[in-house]
Formats: sequence, C-alpha cells, structure tokens
Amino acid sequence: MGTAALSVDPRAFAPGLKVAVAAARYNHDIVDALLDGARRAWRAYAGAERDLTIERVPGAFELPLAAQALARFAAVDAVVALGCVIRGDTAHFDYVAGECARGLQTVMLNTGVPVAFGVLTVETRAQALERAAPDALNKGGEAVETALAMASLLRRWK
Repeated sequence: MGTAALSVDPRAFAPGLKVAVAAARYNHDIVDALLDGARRAWRAYAGAERDLTIERVPGAFELPLAAQALARFAAVDAVVALGCVIRGDTAHFDYVAGECARGLQTVMLNTGVPVAFGVLTVETRAQALERAAPDALNKGGEAVETALAMASLLRRWK
C-alpha cells in the first residue's frame, strides 16, 4: 500500500481491530479518493467491513472534534482523519491546516487512541490529486496502515 516505514506489520493485526474514519466533505473529490485508498488498505489488511466506521464532517477544521467523539464514544482502536487543505491567496490555509493538525494530536494524547493524520496540506490541487491517486502513494491508505500499526502496538501494551 503506502511507503511509510512501519515498525509493526499491520497485516498481522488488522483482524479484530475496530477503526473509525472521519472524512471531510470539503474538496470532496480528493477526500473521496483518499477514502477509497483507506478502504482498499483496510481490505488488504483483512479488516472486517463491520469493524470500519466512516463518518463525514464539513471540513478539515471539524476533524478534531469528530476524531475526539469517535475516540471517546465509538469503542474503536484507532481513528483515521482524512481531509485536504489547499493553499490559497490568504492566511486561511495556515489556520485550518495548523489547527487541524494540533487538534488531532491533542485528541490522540488526551484519549490514548491513535489518530492517523491523513489530511493533505498542499500548495496546489495537482499535488493533492497526486497524493490521492489510486496507487501505492495514496495517503488515505497510508493513514490506515499507520492507524493499524499504532493500534497494534498499543494493544500489546494493555
């Protein structure tokens, strides 16, 4: 799937794990492609369809609150956040991308539930499309791999 160097092989651990995906609607065509990559990775690592929850939110700025609710109330082993923020002519990008990243990290640290960062923060639409392409570089698939690796690691320590 992805190119991330994982210290835990997620294929050995996907069965039995429950993962939730929070996916932004903004830039929906790109996020839909990330979501397709996430679903492909989930199936490739033998995750059961019933153990994958998908929720949609308006945009990347709303992902931290959704991730927090999923981590606290959905009885999941990990959360995957998918979104896309493309730089424009104003400072809006900096606020949305930065606060999304900070919020997702805070959720992870406060809940103890891994939150995989599958939010594209790119300069151009072309860069976003490249990272959402249906191949091994799809960042949605990489985010699922990361979520599985971290959930598996934490499960070993419980």
